[in-house]
Amino acid sequence: MENIETKLREEANRLLLEKKVDVIVGYEQGTLPLTATPCFITKPEETNKLVWNNLCTQNLAKYVHDLITQHKNSQKRVKPEDRKKKIVGVVARGCTTRSLIIHLQERQYGRDEVYIIGVPCDGYVDGKGLKVAIGGADIVDGSIDGGQIKMKTSGGDKTVALKDVLADNCKTCRFNNPIISDVMIGSPAPAMNPDAEYDDVKEFEGKSIEERWAYFNKEMEKCIRCYACRQACPSCYCPTCFVEQSQPQWVGIGEDASDTQVFQFMRLYHMVGRCVDCGSCISVCPMGVDLRKFLKKLDKDCFEFFGNRAGSSMDDMPPLGKFDEHHDKGDFVYNP
Repeated sequence: MENIETKLREEANRLLLEKKVDVIVGYEQGTLPLTATPCFITKPEETNKLVWNNLCTQNLAKYVHDLITQHKNSQKRVKPEDRKKKIVGVVARGCTTRSLIIHLQERQYGRDEVYIIGVPCDGYVDGKGLKVAIGGADIVDGSIDGGQIKMKTSGGDKTVALKDVLADNCKTCRFNNPIISDVMIGSPAPAMNPDAEYDDVKEFEGKSIEERWAYFNKEMEKCIRCYACRQACPSCYCPTCFVEQSQPQWVGIGEDASDTQVFQFMRLYHMVGRCVDCGSCISVCPMGVDLRKFLKKLDKDCFEFFGNRAGSSMDDMPPLGKFDEHHDKGDFVYNP
């Protein structure tokens, strides 16, 4: 990854020096051992902070949308002739570019407002899984080398194989290389294991309706409605979320279990044709709710019914955003 980091920093430096972008969204080393965190770089001399490794977890498309939206809102009170365009550069792996494609398809911003620096990805570390693997010990220091994570912990020196603690969504990723980019840093990463993408869903589908509903109930009982999943999701960007609406009020603000279920149900269905399986919602959930199983079920249905994989191509619009009467499955619409 060192060579990619060097080239990434050089490219970012060039873009800022030549004023091709106003800001670059990337990753820098986190304040805790074995972590990376999003960063926003506006000065060429800051580009040496950029890192790219298996600790970069967040889907940065979320920040691209926020930055451009905030800028556009700030420009509303500026005279039309004085308004300026904000161009955001972003370090983007496969799932990030899929989210960017969805933003572009949904006309959230123009293609000329985002500069995509593509990077290959061979998966990121599941922080919670790593903690389990070392028995809950505190990590004092660590490094990733040769497919091994070597750590000094409160329980002594420990070594864990990287492949054993990759996030589940990374292990079966079908798009671990950028789909679109303005510049590509490094060579494409080898394929993961996409043939196993829906194994968990198929097992879940094999259960009875009662068993599936019981599992949904069990998972939703964990949810404390902190909305971290919504905040982290690059496809959640409604100016006013339905949970905050009061006219009508879709979801109550109390602790009623049905309100929690309604929130999760509605958010899940808002993700139809729009979830890119980046794992952002899973990684931030403090209660460990198994959101991915339900999202992958919708993803599988979307592909089987409509041949669509979210954000896989600029030309393949989300199924709920297009209509083709020649291939529509709802014959009942024409012949009630």
